[in-house]
Amino acid sequence: MERNTVIKNIARESYEKGNFTGTWLYAEKGEIVSVGAIGFRDSDDTLPVGEDTIFQLASVTKQFTAAAVMLLVREGKLSLDDDVTKFFPELTAYKGATVRHLLTHTGGVPDYFGDMDWFVRIWKEEGRVPSNPEIVRFLSETKLGPEFAPGEGFEYSNTGYNLLAEIVERVSGVKFEDFLGRNIFEPAGMTSTRAYHIRRDGIPFRNFAHGMAEENGRYIPAEDTEEYADVTALDGLNGDDYVYSNVFDMLAWDRTLRAGNVLTIEEQKLMYTPAKLNDGRTAGFDEEEGYGFGWCASNDPDHGLIVSHSGGMPGVSTWFERFIDEDKTVVILSSREWTDYRAWNGLSSGIGKIARGEEPDPVRTVEDIAIKDPDRSLWESFCGRYEHPEDADFIVDEITMKDGELWAKAIDEDDDELSFKLYPIGENKFGRKGGMVEIEFGDGCLTVEGITRKKIG
Repeated sequence: MERNTVIKNIARESYEKGNFTGTWLYAEKGEIVSVGAIGFRDSDDTLPVGEDTIFQLASVTKQFTAAAVMLLVREGKLSLDDDVTKFFPELTAYKGATVRHLLTHTGGVPDYFGDMDWFVRIWKEEGRVPSNPEIVRFLSETKLGPEFAPGEGFEYSNTGYNLLAEIVERVSGVKFEDFLGRNIFEPAGMTSTRAYHIRRDGIPFRNFAHGMAEENGRYIPAEDTEEYADVTALDGLNGDDYVYSNVFDMLAWDRTLRAGNVLTIEEQKLMYTPAKLNDGRTAGFDEEEGYGFGWCASNDPDHGLIVSHSGGMPGVSTWFERFIDEDKTVVILSSREWTDYRAWNGLSSGIGKIARGEEPDPVRTVEDIAIKDPDRSLWESFCGRYEHPEDADFIVDEITMKDGELWAKAIDEDDDELSFKLYPIGENKFGRKGGMVEIEFGDGCLTVEGITRKKIG
């Protein structure tokens, strides 16, 4: 298997299926095995994406925020066990949550995506984008209480990382954007990387790939679409997002870390160690992958420690994965909204399999794997409302029939209501374009993510 050719073929197939526009890089021991670019970075398809094109990193940014915190801990300017009220006395509702809790999403601080209207109101009524220091005002005025007591649970919180950026700025006396530049990007040789606010301040990069979303059959900047226009209101935030980079700088970051520069190896080991909740459970998205300081971490029995982080914003999807024990690096940066998650995931999972010495699967959309002439005789019986736990991350609320097809109404982890078509992929089993979740129907029930729920009407 000539790996460079295989990866390029996977990228092209994903692009041709309308699900990947961007750049990728795969390296072993710092040597590039495959790097490439595909697609265009403008609405008119006149500016090709180049290998050095710059992308918004979205939540891949969090590892840099965590690194900034670690540098100040090293200097003795703050402690991982400092209470959040030490820096923000007005946030008494979150007393007991520490810097460590914020880094690991275990402090109970609610995510601002649950109340974006506060930012949108300021943007529209005052004609300005709220700046990051106002995250404290946001928490105070909305009176959002903690999701749980510190250490009692894990709930991904962008707000927690906004607070961390504020702590870095207040403790260091340097603007957060400048602190990252001077103390991380410059020492790491990341010459094309910076923290910035493009929607608020304009585009400073010659070869920037704007995050594009589809509207009326055409890809345009996400903030110019009706669906995602409000994203502009968040563009003054720091810490959780708004670092911009390219695949070569991300490889430079990987090599800097491996050499123990900027952060020592011991500091990195601490960052890659998943947090433990008060009851001893590992904090993270699932039992196999815990969350450390800005990194997801897992121990593969065959490949050792693997750390990673994904990123997503309207029109933007990113992936950064590092095989610590085997010295392998994967970077994927995309700037157009995908239409089918399976096909988008085909590229990242394909490179991941190659990194593990496995044969990658073909890129497939849900339409590719859907049964072409399904038996619809039971479909009407699947329709109705279903019980569900209110605290579930993904709630299937109701199934309906429309034009001979099954549709689901669901509620996601941000309490957004979704409506999507179901595609038959097995006996009474269905998939969707928006993700890998599968729904299987039984006698008066459905099963989602291993949890069976009864029909209630």
